Amino acid sequence: MTSSHVTTAAAARPAVVLLSGGLDSATALAVAHRDGYTPYAMTFRYGQRHAVEIDAARRVAEVQGVAKHVVVDIDLRQWGGSALTADVEVPKDRDVDEVTDEIPVTYVPARNTIFLSFALAWAETLGADAIFIGVNALDYSGYPDCRPEYVAAFEAMANLATRAGVEGTQRLTIHAPLQHLTKAQIVALGTSLGVDYSVTTSCYDPTPDGTACGHCDACQLRLRGFAEAGAVDPIAYAG
Repeated sequence: MTSSHVTTAAAARPAVVLLSGGLDSATALAVAHRDGYTPYAMTFRYGQRHAVEIDAARRVAEVQGVAKHVVVDIDLRQWGGSALTADVEVPKDRDVDEVTDEIPVTYVPARNTIFLSFALAWAETLGADAIFIGVNALDYSGYPDCRPEYVAAFEAMANLATRAGVEGTQRLTIHAPLQHLTKAQIVALGTSLGVDYSVTTSCYDPTPDGTACGHCDACQLRLRGFAEAGAVDPIAYAG
């Protein structure tokens, strides 16, 4: 994919895509392209442990081609509450097949609500009627803000909270195209759409040079997804 995706004709269908630099959001961006939207990518520097995912998001945006890519600075470290934003150990070598009622320590309080709210504001200024988010409820159902009912509820709220929604001139849709796919299905979909997964990162606790640890939940799920899809993960792992 290249910036040739962005054309004057297509600019009539802008969409905001939440882009983390990970496998899922890179695939969601490709789906937005496939569906005829001109993507405007939004990434957050929110106080997460490593800047490597910001670099990955920039690479994905460049490789796939977007109308504009913005990096928004907010500081969720001020209240912590997550292994990604506080001095809390990232779980390693857990059995990711274990289904429990416990929300993982890597959950960042209200993160998707915060991100979607920023995306909603940008969508309104762009006149966009679509926001894409790469949430998934199958391979990681522990996050409350990845569930289908959450996405539906935010969409309903969004249409009550904007001028376009209140005046009835436009209805916003939250697209979660990966919602019911396994990681293997996501990999297969992205591969069919030409996604270059070598520029992405998924690790919760990469090494100082950005190499994925291979042992956190995100790494294990990613590796299993590629294996089950009969594909080879193109990124490096520390072992």
